[in-house]
Amino acid sequence: MAFVGALRLLAVGSLITASVAKPIEPRFQNDNDDTPLPLVIWHGLGDTYQADGVRHVAEIAEEVNPGTLTYLIRIDEDASRDRYHSFVGNLTEQVTKVCDDIAAHPILSTAPAIDALGFSQGGQFLRAYVERCNKPPVRSLVTFGSQHNGITNFRECEPTDWICRIAMAVVKGDAWNSAVQSTLVPAQYYRNPDEYEQYLENSNFLADINNEREEKNEEYKKNIANLENFVMYMFEDDKTVIPKETAWFEDVNGTETTPLRARKLYSEDWLGLRQLDRKGGLKFRLAPGDHMKLTEDILKEAFGDFYGPLNPHRGRSEPRPKNVHSDDL
Repeated sequence: MAFVGALRLLAVGSLITASVAKPIEPRFQNDNDDTPLPLVIWHGLGDTYQADGVRHVAEIAEEVNPGTLTYLIRIDEDASRDRYHSFVGNLTEQVTKVCDDIAAHPILSTAPAIDALGFSQGGQFLRAYVERCNKPPVRSLVTFGSQHNGITNFRECEPTDWICRIAMAVVKGDAWNSAVQSTLVPAQYYRNPDEYEQYLENSNFLADINNEREEKNEEYKKNIANLENFVMYMFEDDKTVIPKETAWFEDVNGTETTPLRARKLYSEDWLGLRQLDRKGGLKFRLAPGDHMKLTEDILKEAFGDFYGPLNPHRGRSEPRPKNVHSDDL
């Protein structure tokens, strides 16, 4: 069943109610506790935290790991404003707000760790959460079709989607303008290899969280290396994200593609990805179909493999090799 137009959901209030039914204080207090870690979800461009598809994902999380508290990240409580802020806003400020919101949450803040799920641009934003604050710390970060190495071109918009059309017109006009870099979200993860020096000088977001500038942030590296799992799904037929290989941190310059493990970012370990890889925590997975055409089977497999109780021997399966032919790259 396709993710877009096919996923349906009842309200997630029942999930939260079920999750907090257990007293807060005893949660996660011993090795026999089978309470799943809380799960935070950040939606993609043009979406909203109240969208039916996003809410249905929360329902699937509860189905796979009963008792999961699911927190849907939002920049604004108003759904239309939350969608607007997926196009317009300063990402440094947005990530700071999310860090503060999660740290202040009465239940998330009491957990020893949380799990994280990012759809499209929400994936690199959650990675920024891990690098910049990580309180509470993320155990497993799973991203679907995310632009970890940026984009070299901008998405097409529906004819009647004026927020998208106006935003894309502005960023195509001058992506490196300081006002654009501090205001238009997609511009802040634009990374054109033909304009690399301009990118390093002007990027408001991506050049920093990818630790590409000369001065490296050691905290970013430490936090990524401390993940239990960082799972990157690439959509096999993705036509929305350009290039699709950015989902695996690959560097694409024209027809030349450099895999992550052949890049300096990996060999010099700017982000801790090599260290994470050596302990088996870096995963490359393929999802069939176009961008965000997710099936419930793919989601259930990911939730079963990487989420669930803190103690992996009680209720959470070890990562399975099936359908993961890309992990051996």
